[in-house]
Amino acid sequence: MKKTILQIFTALLIFVNVSIVSAAEVWEMPESGVKLEGAAKQNYISEKMNAFFKPAPGTKKTPTAFNVPDGWNFEKFNLDGLPVECLTNPKGDKNRVVFQIHGGGYVFPLTNGHRNFGMKLGILADASQTYFIDYRIAPQNIFPAALEDAVKAYQFILSRNIPAENIIVFGDSAGGNLALALSLYLKEKHLPQPKTLILISPWTTAENKLPSRKYNVNKDLVLGKNASKLYNDVKNPPYAKGFSKKNPLLSPIYADLKNLPPMLIQVGGYEIFLDECMELAKKAAADNVKCTLTIYPEMPHDFALMLPELQDSLDSFAEIRDFINQQ
Repeated sequence: MKKTILQIFTALLIFVNVSIVSAAEVWEMPESGVKLEGAAKQNYISEKMNAFFKPAPGTKKTPTAFNVPDGWNFEKFNLDGLPVECLTNPKGDKNRVVFQIHGGGYVFPLTNGHRNFGMKLGILADASQTYFIDYRIAPQNIFPAALEDAVKAYQFILSRNIPAENIIVFGDSAGGNLALALSLYLKEKHLPQPKTLILISPWTTAENKLPSRKYNVNKDLVLGKNASKLYNDVKNPPYAKGFSKKNPLLSPIYADLKNLPPMLIQVGGYEIFLDECMELAKKAAADNVKCTLTIYPEMPHDFALMLPELQDSLDSFAEIRDFINQQ
């Protein structure tokens, strides 16, 4: 990695293509959500995901807007070509800062969907600031490009006089993989670790051999074989092209996790990633890392992002909030 990622950065304000509407209301977690079980739940999820991934011919999809709450501040930075954004909540806890690392199979950039998700996570954490990173993606950029960018962004946050122990790192899917790789890199370089890792449906191995990759391949209505285009990018990840799939920075289930921060792992019972999330929790326990694993029955990949209206997702939000408050 370049030495510049270990230096203090001078950030330049730039403009990026983000749809922003001023004076939006602050999101509050609903008291209750859509409660479904069994076939009714799967039918509901199937309809929602088909509309998202396979819209009817001629259907015009409305771009997702990113609405900054009234009174909040939104900044955009350029770290030697790396876009980093910061959302500031003036009423948030000054001792809490969120660093969100988005998912998308290492092939999709930061989107407004993930900005909105990150804003919710920042509110759950009662954070004063939430940072977003638009890291380099495959196939144009392979390992370790995204990791280099994550380290650079983390160092930038530290350079703003924010102690590492105030930073809460969130990562969903590929972002969970990258959050773990970041923490492993920090450990290797004897750099300060964040307060905690919140891993939402994390992708924890570049391999494709664990049983749930097969027995949940049709049940996972978000990342399974008949759902997202990302299925093939997970089965044969372009980000890992040319590298051993057992590399701990690509497959953290093979890493030495000792001295990593406390971590919360959330995964759906119907995910193709189910077994690897269980393996990560086992490895964390064996390496004496404080770890909580929660399996949400009958839920697909990244359900809190894709289906936030379901009661299962609200339960996962509440667990995130409570886990952070207990650290």
